[in-house]
Amino acid sequence: MKLEAKIDWKDGLAFRAHLDGFDFTIDGTPEAGGRNLGPRPKGLTLVSLIGCTGMDVISILGKMKIKVESFSVGAEALLADEHPKKFLEIKVTYRCNGAGITAEPLRKAIALSEEKYCGVRATLSPPVTINHEIVLNGENIPN
Repeated sequence: MKLEAKIDWKDGLAFRAHLDGFDFTIDGTPEAGGRNLGPRPKGLTLVSLIGCTGMDVISILGKMKIKVESFSVGAEALLADEHPKKFLEIKVTYRCNGAGITAEPLRKAIALSEEKYCGVRATLSPPVTINHEIVLNGENIPN
């Protein structure tokens, strides 16, 4: 399998990105010389991580016949202070709501994503420490 992406420079730090038939702009902050015309690449890495694991978890829960009312995944990253300002640690928060959902199948779906299916996580870890928390129906669930 091959994945292709391309960026074309526009001006300043702005690039037009082409991925999977979609076009979007990435840019730097004004402090870095950009014009804030789009997201930054490090942020897109976080979106890639939580998108990958989110799709996995929803797919796995669907196969388990678990009815989900709402589901979201967020991420916070700690970056190095000095260049290359790489990711040091990422905390992923899974938020799931549904009347009949219990903690165990949700934990299992997350574990399968993290340990077997999510290629973005496998690419980032182990050099980057990735932890998670689970919030089920508004309550924190121990890992």
